[in-house]
Amino acid sequence: MPDFSLTTDADGVATLTWDVAGKSMNVMSAEGFSLLDTLIGQALADPAVKGIILTSAKKDFSGGMDLNIIARMKDGGAQGIFDGLMRIHGILRRIERAGMDPGTLRGGKPIVAALPGTALGIGLELPLACHRIIAADNPKARIGLPEITVGIFPGAGGTTRLVRKLGALAAAPFLLEGRQSDPRAAKAAGLIDEVVAPEALLSRARDWVLAATDADLVKPWDAKGYRMPGGTPYHPAGVMTFVGASAMVLGKTMGVYPAAKALLCAVYEGALVPFDTALRIEARWFTNVLLNPSSGAMIRSLFINKEALEKGAARPAQPDQSVRRLGVIGAGMMGAGIAYVAANAGIDVVLIDATQAAADRGRAHSEDLLDKGIRRGKVTPDRKAMVLGRITATTDHAALSDCDLVIEAVFEDPKVKAAVTARAGAAVGPDCILATNTSTLPVSGLAQASQRPEQFIGIHFFSPVDRMMLVEIIRGKATGERAVAKALDFVRQIRKTPILVNDARFFYANRCIIPYINEGIRMVAEGVRPALIENAARLVGMPLGPLQLVDETSIDLGVKIATATRAAMGDAYADRAVDEVLFAMADQGRLGKKANAGFYAYDAAGKREGLWPGLATRYPVTDPQPDLTEVQHRLLFAQVLEAVRALQDGVLTDIREGDVGAILGWGFAPWSGGPFSWLDITGAARAVEICDALAARHGPRFAAPALLRDLAAKGDTFYGRFAPAVRAA
Repeated sequence: MPDFSLTTDADGVATLTWDVAGKSMNVMSAEGFSLLDTLIGQALADPAVKGIILTSAKKDFSGGMDLNIIARMKDGGAQGIFDGLMRIHGILRRIERAGMDPGTLRGGKPIVAALPGTALGIGLELPLACHRIIAADNPKARIGLPEITVGIFPGAGGTTRLVRKLGALAAAPFLLEGRQSDPRAAKAAGLIDEVVAPEALLSRARDWVLAATDADLVKPWDAKGYRMPGGTPYHPAGVMTFVGASAMVLGKTMGVYPAAKALLCAVYEGALVPFDTALRIEARWFTNVLLNPSSGAMIRSLFINKEALEKGAARPAQPDQSVRRLGVIGAGMMGAGIAYVAANAGIDVVLIDATQAAADRGRAHSEDLLDKGIRRGKVTPDRKAMVLGRITATTDHAALSDCDLVIEAVFEDPKVKAAVTARAGAAVGPDCILATNTSTLPVSGLAQASQRPEQFIGIHFFSPVDRMMLVEIIRGKATGERAVAKALDFVRQIRKTPILVNDARFFYANRCIIPYINEGIRMVAEGVRPALIENAARLVGMPLGPLQLVDETSIDLGVKIATATRAAMGDAYADRAVDEVLFAMADQGRLGKKANAGFYAYDAAGKREGLWPGLATRYPVTDPQPDLTEVQHRLLFAQVLEAVRALQDGVLTDIREGDVGAILGWGFAPWSGGPFSWLDITGAARAVEICDALAARHGPRFAAPALLRDLAAKGDTFYGRFAPAVRAA
């Protein structure tokens, strides 16, 4: 079945319908582009056709480009990428000119894009080449150019057209941030031209085609005397925009995201030349980005791997285990957050706490989030009532009897969790799966309190639950396949991304992030300037420096984790220098952001004011200071070596989960594609050299794991060695 079909009515209005077989969302393929070009040419050449409507047979218009197009272009090297892009530009330019006489800009046929729903990436770049864009009034639809979020930028003319349509300043949020809008907001911003009732979409498009004049077909940038909104780089108004844009991009990306810099270059250079030359410049910079290993790593982790995990790549072969009724025990911030995301996804929830007042407060958390949604126009009062109606707040464990999944989210205390698990197990049916939301406690030990350990599993949510997209599922030693499938199906229901790991202390995410925090604190104790530590982290792409991160998560939590870990590890515990700093901060009441006092100073309203000056008194700065690269290597390798050890020890069984989990779970340098992608970019041999140097100066925690040494010795990479197993998963 072809991706596009063409029909023409009695009045000469041709409808070009996009409907990719076997997919819920249209994606553009090389074959699709070729057929689109053929059918557009056919319609333009047919004297009976007066104009064309481009629309979709699906509820949405398009989710973007089939990434296989990019893979094929990359196979041809720089010239192959550039030539492929210019072919796409040629197709969209033919749509834009629509058979007009190039001298008079007359005699063309109007082409209107009629968008029934979401239009992202090429799904917006294609309409931008049409003469008018009409969207159905569908509040769930998203319209935008999200390419920057996966390491590339709009390279099918979207960058050049949007800047010429809106001006560089107004286009910046959509290009540099990947902002997506609903149809009404998209019209207000100037991305599209009209919003109509869904049932009127095609009739309105047809009316516009029949009424369009030659003037309606000429794009502003093709008209004589065109001036870019907001001015070009050397215009008195434009110069400030472009100077500010450069500073903004550097400030937000810290110079480590090649796509953002390339996009800005394409916009700047393209603004100085005619439109068709600007398209060639856009293609050149897009080629530059695609040849940068960062873009390939980001696309692989944030698009391909993430999508595979969300579709159940790690799921065992089991019947559907979708959750019908969820029990949540513990109505604190974590439990209340779990209840909200489940109810918001259409699942009935029983929320239990020791007192009715505590249970009601947990339900009120959902009400607060829904009220915020109403104020922002994202939630209707009816939607709020529906979601809240799914949450039953109670103290009665008998209400769990018909739940098929129960998650306890009480204090990180093994005795408390054991008591809660035993009580829940007595209340539920024999087929119910019990889960613990724990961030540090071994799941296999907690399972001992369950009557059916094969039906016990760890489900580790990250805070705040409603905003964090990762969920870490922990398989205990006795956990059965149905429990795993249940947890994975539940995470898919609540539209989050799961990673599946085997049970071990700190699992995967905390196993890697704690050494990052500890390395930053250890450097404070050594006399390294705190500002150097924090800025080194941000300059390598970490969203938060280690000191700010421990403030955000709370210093007293760090103290609790350190105390428990030292008790468990005994003489093998190696972070006593870190503990001295943490315990001293806690003793002074500097517990982090929640106390308005931590490694940073805060004003009365809780706004961060800068690093706490008292640090310099207790931990004087020593000279000479290490160089920036040394500090960055310490912070990065503290994380990536734990990721390698997790894979080597069998905690991780799939490097896709290691990369996706690192980016979504704690923000590991997204530009790198994750720790395994970063090591592949760096090269195993070079990574071992750095490890050996760090270990010689700072101790055995930086010793290269045997797996990394083996890759270096054999000239191999993580994705080179493990990709076949990954594909088979």
